[in-house]
Amino acid sequence: MKSKPKQKTRPPQTQDKQPGIESEMTPRPISEKFSVRGSGRLVGKTALITGGDSGIGKAVALAFAKEGANVAIGFLNEQSDATATRKRVEDLGRTCLLLPGDVGRSRACERMVSATLAKFDSIDILVNNAAEQHPQESLEKISDEQLERTFRTNIFAYFYLTRAALPYLKKGAAIINTTSVTAYRGSAQLLDYSSTKGAIVAFTRSLALSLADKGIRVNAVAPGPIWTPLIPSTFSKEKVAEFGTDVPMKRAGEPEEVAPCFVFLASEESSYITGQVLHPNGGEIING
Repeated sequence: MKSKPKQKTRPPQTQDKQPGIESEMTPRPISEKFSVRGSGRLVGKTALITGGDSGIGKAVALAFAKEGANVAIGFLNEQSDATATRKRVEDLGRTCLLLPGDVGRSRACERMVSATLAKFDSIDILVNNAAEQHPQESLEKISDEQLERTFRTNIFAYFYLTRAALPYLKKGAAIINTTSVTAYRGSAQLLDYSSTKGAIVAFTRSLALSLADKGIRVNAVAPGPIWTPLIPSTFSKEKVAEFGTDVPMKRAGEPEEVAPCFVFLASEESSYITGQVLHPNGGEIING
């Protein structure tokens, strides 16, 4: 019996450079539900979010702003996306600081922390979110350069940024790390990426234990297939057109469907939760 061809849910498209440009995607990712209003859960707080210019990071920045937080967003080189995100945050009545830099370098992370403190005087929520991925057919195809680059962006940066911010985080602060469903089920073509995402889970659990006595909570979010600029800048046109159709809900998620997890973990509503991972993944059961 022949298997049914996968449904195509989006126009075939690619981008030739990571992490990708949101304004060049068709359709554009949905970053917020305009019908949803904030309830003041993060009033008076400051959040530093890496990869905050687009995709999940942008949706988190907007959701935090709706809840009353000012945001600083780190990004690599996507100036147009970052500027658009800042404008929307400002339209929501909050302040947004743009922080270009390569989070895979410790000095850049230190500069982001220093600039955020200079602007807002505190960091109450730290969101480690920036990532990159480069599919390869086999382990032998992964070069030393790719391996180091993926680990630098996806896990070294989490250590660098958290280490730089930690002396300034007070009791009640929250650290939220973005991992992935691939940390739990693996990915044959994303060996290095999946490995970094597994490391993020271990980092989250270990750091939560380390900081529990200080009253700082550490949790993570493990999204499944989410429609972000990383997708067309990673996969072929054919894979992009079918992206997300292999989960029980038969579609990719939107960034705005992930952002509420971050709001919950950043707020006092999750005050008794640390070392845990939330799974917005379209119904895939991974027992993690």
